[in-house]
Amino acid sequence: MSEDLKIKNIDPSLYNEDLAPLSPKDRKWGAFEIFNVWANDVQSLFGYTLAASLFIAYGLNGWAVMAAIIAASIFVMVLCNLSGIPSVKYGIPYPVMARASMGVRGANFPAMMRAIVAIFWYGVQTYFASTAVTLLIHALFPGSAGGEEFLGMTSIGWTAYIIVWFFQMYMFMQGIDWITRFLNWAGPFVYLVMIALMIMIWIEAGDQLLPAVGTIFRGTGEYEGGPVMAFLAIMGTMIAYFAAVVINFGDFSRFVKSEKVLKKGNWWGLPVNVAVFSFIALFVTAGTVVIFGETLTNPTDIVERVGSLPLTIIASVCFFAATIGINLVANFVPPAFDLANLAPSKISFRSGGVITACIAFFVGALWVSVISNIGIAGFVNTLGAVLAPIYGIMIADYYLIKKQKLNLEDLFSSAPDGEYHYHNGWNSKALQAFAVAAIFSVGTVWVPALAELSGFGWVVGALLGGLVYKILMLQTKTTAIKEDVNAEA
Repeated sequence: MSEDLKIKNIDPSLYNEDLAPLSPKDRKWGAFEIFNVWANDVQSLFGYTLAASLFIAYGLNGWAVMAAIIAASIFVMVLCNLSGIPSVKYGIPYPVMARASMGVRGANFPAMMRAIVAIFWYGVQTYFASTAVTLLIHALFPGSAGGEEFLGMTSIGWTAYIIVWFFQMYMFMQGIDWITRFLNWAGPFVYLVMIALMIMIWIEAGDQLLPAVGTIFRGTGEYEGGPVMAFLAIMGTMIAYFAAVVINFGDFSRFVKSEKVLKKGNWWGLPVNVAVFSFIALFVTAGTVVIFGETLTNPTDIVERVGSLPLTIIASVCFFAATIGINLVANFVPPAFDLANLAPSKISFRSGGVITACIAFFVGALWVSVISNIGIAGFVNTLGAVLAPIYGIMIADYYLIKKQKLNLEDLFSSAPDGEYHYHNGWNSKALQAFAVAAIFSVGTVWVPALAELSGFGWVVGALLGGLVYKILMLQTKTTAIKEDVNAEA
C-alpha cells in the first residue's frame, strides 16, 4: 500500500495488501484494457450464441433487435460507470466498497453471494471452454473417437477439461498484469476470426445471403406479448447477461488511470463493440440457414460444418481464449477478492483464487451428467437476483447519502465510533432495504405471474433497493437531528 494514502489504525481482520487502496501510480489500465474486458465477455461462446439467438427467438424485426441490444448495452454502460467510478477514485475493490453501505462486517454478505454465483459459473464456463479444446483435438487428430464416457465426458473431453482448468490456474497465479495481457490478445483475435468466418460464410452463401438477412429483418411478429414486449424482453435478456459483472465492476475499474478513461473504455466496449459483434452474428447466422438449411447459433458447430482445418484450428484457439478471458474477468477475479474479504489476515487474493478453482472444478466436472439436469439454474438465478438490491443500495449510498466521499481509514477499522461500524459492523437499514427489494427481484425467478419481468427483475430490484435505502437512511438522519436538538434544549 502506498504511504501517501495515509491509512492508520488498520484492523488486521479487515485488511490485506490485495484489498488495500491501490495507489494512483499503480493504476495502469487504459481504455483499451476496459474495452477488452467487454470484448472477451461478448465474444465468448455463450456471448455469440446469445446474440445470434436474439435475432430469431422473438420474431421481431431485425433492426428492432439491434436497437434493443444497443439500448441494453448503453444501459449497462451507465450502470458500470456508476459502480466503477468510486473504485477509480479510491482504488478499492467491490467487497471493500460494500463496507460503506453494508457495514465493515455486513459487507461479507454481498461478497459471499457474489462469490457463490461466480464460482458456479466459473466451473460451467471452464467446461464450455474445454469444448473448444476438444474440437481442436478432433480437428488435429481426425481418427480420435474420444473413448468411453465418464460423467458425460469422453477421455478426450476430460483431457481438454483438465488442460483448461490448469491453464486458467496458471494465468491467475501470474497476477493481474498477465491476465490483462491475455485479454488484450484474445479480444482482437476473436474479432479477426469472426470476420474471417463471416467472409467465408458470405462467399459460400453467395447472392442468397442478403435475402436471408432481409428475411430476419422483416420479422415474423410471432412473440406472444407483441413487438413492444419482445423489444423489452431482448433488452432484459441482455441486461441480465451483463448483470454479474455490473455489481463488482470496481474490481477492475480500480486499475484504471482516470474516470475519463473508464467511460471511454466502457463506451467502446459496450455500445460500439456489442453493435458490431451482433451485426457479424446476424450475417453468420443468416448464412448458416442458406448453406446448411438450418439455423446454427453455436460458433463451434458452424466452424465444424465449414470444414476448413486452418479455420477450425484458429477458431478453436480464439474461442477458447475468449471464453477463458470472460471466465477470468467475471468468475475468477471477483470471488478471489470476495473470499479474501472474509478473512483478510488469513486469505489472500491468490489463496482465494485457489479455493475458487478447486470448488469450481467439481461444478464443471458434474455439469453434463448432473447439474445441468437438476434445474440448478433457478438456484443460481436466485442468488443473482439477491445481488440486485445490493447494487442499488451501494449506488444510492455513495452518490445520494455519502455524496461521493468515503473515509478510507474507517473502511478498514472495526472501532465502534467508525463511520461504517453502524451496529456491530452491520448496517440494519441496508438489511431492511435489501429484504424489501429482494422479495420482488427473487419473485421474478420463482413467481409465475412475474416471469415476464425476469429480465428486468434485476433492474427493478436494484431501483427498489436504492430507493428504500435512501428513505430509511434519511429518516435515521432526521431522527438523529431531532434528538440532538432536544438534547441541546
